Amino acid sequence: MANKALVLLAVLFCAQAVLGVTIISKSEWGGRSATSKTSLASYLSYAVIHHTAGNYCSTKAACITQMKNIQAYHMDSLGWADIGYNFLIGGDGNVYEGRGWNVLGAHATNWNSKSIGISFLGNYNTDTLTYAQITAAKGLLSDAVSRGQIVSGYILYGHRQVGSTECPGTNIWNEIRTWSNWKA
Repeated sequence: MANKALVLLAVLFCAQAVLGVTIISKSEWGGRSATSKTSLASYLSYAVIHHTAGNYCSTKAACITQMKNIQAYHMDSLGWADIGYNFLIGGDGNVYEGRGWNVLGAHATNWNSKSIGISFLGNYNTDTLTYAQITAAKGLLSDAVSRGQIVSGYILYGHRQVGSTECPGTNIWNEIRTWSNWKA
């Protein structure tokens, strides 16, 4: 049984490496388990981009601290079942698992059931995206298509397009408007 588990882990690790996206799992960053989960449909038509509007992080250790802080705020202060986003991207260029694949997020009112939510750690009215973050985000979106989480012709929105907010910050907003799946 242990050998089968090791083989499965090796296959999953290799699959992530082949797809070019390494995701820091919730257990790896020390996240708490969700108090409840609702399944998210496959072949969604939308992805919504956010920023956390909090502290920027440029190292894995600093990003892990931010992940724990955001999860604590979402669960303890807002009373949510888990961190709101499906995935988050740090200034270190790593993708961090939030709610993960196939789990309904809490990131954009009236859009949670029809989109995945990806957030960048930091305040992108002042912080600027790195090449590693842009590459990670595009790789994650590509992975979402290959997994069947979103359709290949998905529409990419900034949070401000689906809610009354300045999110995802001016610097992310200016970047994502150049991406092929972004729609006005």
